[in-house]
Amino acid sequence: MHSFPIRVYYEDTDMAGIVYHANYLKFIERARSDWVKEQGLDQNVMREQDGIVFVVRRIEADYLMTAKYDDALEVRTTVRSMTGVRLVMGQEVLRGQEVVFRAEVTAVCVTRDGHPARLPAKLRQRVH
Repeated sequence: MHSFPIRVYYEDTDMAGIVYHANYLKFIERARSDWVKEQGLDQNVMREQDGIVFVVRRIEADYLMTAKYDDALEVRTTVRSMTGVRLVMGQEVLRGQEVVFRAEVTAVCVTRDGHPARLPAKLRQRVH
């Protein structure tokens, strides 16, 4: 499990003072990017040398509670499954012990032309 801290800033909130729904997607994206780096992958190198990038193919999201300005949140990321071409991750945003948001994210790699590509071998070896 990977843990990534988030602090809710004023810019993250809507007129009601709660985290705007789309910002949860930003929070979990930051956590996934940090997870990839923790796996020893440099996404700039992947793009420039290997010609592949990660893209989100699917997100299923559940908004369970509200988070507000100045809340200290934690994004927890776990790998649910991985094949040669698909990575499915579970992500939760917590405030303390309360889960405020939950998502299942399917990511794949594509070439510069947008064609499907295998996940990096380094990642497949490290996670399996």
